[in-house]
Amino acid sequence: MASTHSGLWPLLLDSLNLNDGEFHPWGSGEVFPEQISSPASHASAGLLAQWWATYTAVDEDDILDTDRRLAVTAPFGQTWPGLAPSRETTTNPDQLASEFADAFLAEHPQARLGLVAAASSAEALTAAGWAGPALRQRHREVLHGRPAGERKAPLVAAEHLAFYPDNNIWQGSRPYTLAACAERITGARRWDFWWD
Repeated sequence: MASTHSGLWPLLLDSLNLNDGEFHPWGSGEVFPEQISSPASHASAGLLAQWWATYTAVDEDDILDTDRRLAVTAPFGQTWPGLAPSRETTTNPDQLASEFADAFLAEHPQARLGLVAAASSAEALTAAGWAGPALRQRHREVLHGRPAGERKAPLVAAEHLAFYPDNNIWQGSRPYTLAACAERITGARRWDFWWD
């Protein structure tokens, strides 16, 4: 589904405005590539570490006391644990992407295909002008070919919390802890992220 030869990466575009007869997410303020900095100029590890520090900070207006706040992110507390180690996958990523696209289109037949010029599939969303958690208005699913095992799941859950804590921690399933999130994603082949 992706092309390292052409440099164009496919994205399925679904509009927030279902009354948009023209269905142009790029024309209705949902994506704005001209306002997004280059993904290559940001290191994911550094961004996630910054976001982790923000989301794990304890302040006087916090509804949780310090001990309860640190229990949410145990065993890491306020210390960013770093990225989960990557590993080779035995699953064909193009096949997984194709299966996911078919399932997504069955639920969202109005979706459009967009081709985005980007250095990699990981950079395609940003290159398209999607601001992700900065907008908090999207529902997206991340499909991956290598489910997190029990040992790596806490680190993957930490990445989820740093990326956007509401969907998997604060407003996810109870209990609202990193350990519970890690347990839920262990072995999962798809992760859901949403913003409201």
